Amino acid sequence: MMYPLVRELAVDGVPVAVTCRVLKIARQPYYRWLADPVTDADWVAAHRANALFDAHHDDPEFGYRLLADEARLEGLSMADRTAWRICSANGWWSVFGKPRGRNGKKRTPGTPAFDDLVQRDFTAPAPNMTWLVDITEHWTAEGKLYCCAIKDCFSNKIVGYSIDSRMKARLAVAALENAVARRAVTGADTAGCIVHADRGSQFRSRKFRRALARHGLVGSMGQVASAADNAAMESFFSLLQKNVLNRQPWRTREQLRIRIVTWIERTYHRRRRQDALGRLTPVEYEAIMTPTATQAA
Repeated sequence: MMYPLVRELAVDGVPVAVTCRVLKIARQPYYRWLADPVTDADWVAAHRANALFDAHHDDPEFGYRLLADEARLEGLSMADRTAWRICSANGWWSVFGKPRGRNGKKRTPGTPAFDDLVQRDFTAPAPNMTWLVDITEHWTAEGKLYCCAIKDCFSNKIVGYSIDSRMKARLAVAALENAVARRAVTGADTAGCIVHADRGSQFRSRKFRRALARHGLVGSMGQVASAADNAAMESFFSLLQKNVLNRQPWRTREQLRIRIVTWIERTYHRRRRQDALGRLTPVEYEAIMTPTATQAA
């Protein structure tokens, strides 16, 4: 299945010897395959495998059905059973699935994408120096709804968020883009800001890391299964849970989405006073303290 990739890279100018060495395959079988034209079925199978691999790499928590959905969105049609066969042959299992192999041992967590630059210090002397990001979820009659929010440690303001029916890397990227855009409206420079997250696959994805680099942001990541490493964000989601998510059964995702946005923008930002902010709301605190922080800097 790797031979079509070797041929495509060769067309782009990458030497066959280099590609084969990186992929750890022999050159002679490749040349034999090249001399004997591949069947249409093999060609389609190879492209399906590439699409499934890319989807699995971006969202390793997805099972084969969701990976098949992603491949179909990219134009590679296939049945769920076909996706299962390809994923099974290559060992592309969801990280939430049952342990594979004879010994049944669980895999150890992977290394974080970034160092922990926050060290549980959830304070900042000025805006846009440290942001916290996390994802929460809640059921509706239509299925789950996911919310990714970003909080500024300076004022506890939610500077960006995104809401979607699927928990993918683009959910976190959309929240990050929203935060940068909202801060840019005020003329603030967010370059150099630390963005701290847990080790969720969305925050370790290539898409999220590229978004950080694109805006000059610095990634930071806590330990595995340690809520204290992002406690300030967990505190916000606890408030959201009590004040919105658990208040009533939600019939539709749109109904819950509107309620979340309304609570963040009207209640949390403008009406909920916080002891840590001197009994000010996040909006009031930024309006009063930002000039002071700017002069101090």
